[in-house]
Amino acid sequence: MSYEILRLIWWALLGILLIGFAVMDGFDLGTAVLLPFVARSDIERRIAINTVGPVWEGNQVWFILSGGAIFAAWPALYAASFSGFYLAMFLVLAALILRPVGFKYRSKLADARWRSTWDWLLFAGGVVPSLVFGVAFGNLFLGVPFTFDSDLRFHSTITLFALLNPFALLFGLVSLSMIVLHGAAWLNLKASGAVKERARAALPVLAGVFIALFVLAGAWVARIGAFHFVSAILPEASSNPLMKTVAMGGSWFVNFNGHPALWLFPLTAILGAGLAIVFRRLPLLAFVASALVPLATIATAGVALFPFLLPSSANPGASLTVWDASSSKLTLEVMLGVVALLLPIVLAYTSWVYRVLRGPVTEEQIRADSKTAY
Repeated sequence: MSYEILRLIWWALLGILLIGFAVMDGFDLGTAVLLPFVARSDIERRIAINTVGPVWEGNQVWFILSGGAIFAAWPALYAASFSGFYLAMFLVLAALILRPVGFKYRSKLADARWRSTWDWLLFAGGVVPSLVFGVAFGNLFLGVPFTFDSDLRFHSTITLFALLNPFALLFGLVSLSMIVLHGAAWLNLKASGAVKERARAALPVLAGVFIALFVLAGAWVARIGAFHFVSAILPEASSNPLMKTVAMGGSWFVNFNGHPALWLFPLTAILGAGLAIVFRRLPLLAFVASALVPLATIATAGVALFPFLLPSSANPGASLTVWDASSSKLTLEVMLGVVALLLPIVLAYTSWVYRVLRGPVTEEQIRADSKTAY
C-alpha cells in the first residue's frame, strides 16, 4: 500500500474515532448538561444519571483511542496540539474528572444541598468539554500561532484567552447544541416518566438551535480566508512540515465545490436534527437521527479543512497537513493491522453491552436497587 493511501486511511480513521467519541460519549455529556433541567426531583435525577451510569466509562474509551491514534499516527500533530492547547486540554480533563467523582459521591449523602451541588458539577462536566472541543475546531479554521524552527522544534504563542475568540466560541456553541440535542434524544430513549417527556419536549427547541447555529457558522466560514498550498503537494515524501509553501486566501469550501457530493455532509447534519423532531415519538429512530448530527458535523469540518490538520497563522508554511505530519510508512502499516484486528472486537463488545442494557430506566428499578443504582 502506498504512503499516500496509508495517510488518507489514517486521516479517515482519525475522523472515525472523533466521530465515535462524539456519538458514543456525546449523549453522556448531553445528559449531564440537561440533568438540572429535565429532572426536578431526586428520583428523577437518579433516573437520568442511571441511563448513562453503566456505560459512560466504556464510551470514554473512544476519547482515549483518539488521543492514542494522534500520538502514534500523527506525532507532530500530537506534540503541537497538546503543547499549544495545554490549558484548554487541562480544562477539559478537569471537567471530565468531575463525572466519575460526581456519579460516585452524589449518592453518599441524602442531603439535598449535597446532591444539588454534585448535579451542577455534573452539568459543568458536560458543558465544558462540549464547548471547548468546538472552540478548538473553530480555531483550526482561523489558524493558531505556532511555528517550527530549522530543527523542527515547536514554538507557539497560543493562549487560552486568544482561543476564546467570537468565531471559535460560535463553533463551541454549535458543538454544545449538537451534544445537548443528542443527550435529549438519549433520555427520550432510555428514561421514563416525566424525565422522558421533558426531554422529548425539548427536542424541537434544541434541534432548531443547532440548525440556526450550524448555518450561521457556515456563513461565517464562507467569509474568512482559507489556507491553501502554493507549492506542489508531495504525498509520498517523508514528513517535514517545513518543506512546502502555504498561503492564505480562497475559500474553505473548495473541496465541496470540487466534489459536490460532499455537500451531503452538512445537509445530513441539518437533516438529522430535523428527523430527531419528526421521530421524537419513535425514540430509537430519533436517537439514530440525533447521532447523524455529530457524525455529519465533524465530517463537514474535516472535509472543509482537508488536507490541513493544524493550520498556522504565524507561519502558514509550518501548518501541519495530512502529507507532512504523519508517522513513517512502516508505523502506519503496523498500526493499521492492529486496528483491523482490535476495532471489530471493540465494536462487538460494545454492541453486546448495549443489548444487555436495553430498555428504559424506571423509578421502580431505582427504588428496587437503591443500594446499587447511582
